Amino acid sequence: MAEAVREEVATFLAEGVKDPRIVGFVTVTGVEITPDLRHAKVFVSVMGSDAEKQATFEGLASTASHLRSRVAQALRLRVAPELQFREDDSIARAARIESLLAEIRDTSTKSGDGSRNE
Repeated sequence: MAEAVREEVATFLAEGVKDPRIVGFVTVTGVEITPDLRHAKVFVSVMGSDAEKQATFEGLASTASHLRSRVAQALRLRVAPELQFREDDSIARAARIESLLAEIRDTSTKSGDGSRNE
């Protein structure tokens, strides 16, 4: 069920949301649904400035009820879970770690010792 909800939310975002606050690159990374199927945490990664992220989450919160009815219709549910959007910053953290590792590699090659640490 969680994967079906994730796919539906991702499709909705990919088709273009009407809310102008939803800006930047938004990726749905996962969904957790309570056992009673009443609530779903939708984890999204938003690339952009802090202001863009905040605006995007405000936009997502305002479209949640519309999206909830769309999920119910698409999945043929009598009652769709209430959607709560949460930030998943794992992609940003991975990019930051990769950047730091690149800086370390650049620093070690510029030190002029001729050795490579891999």
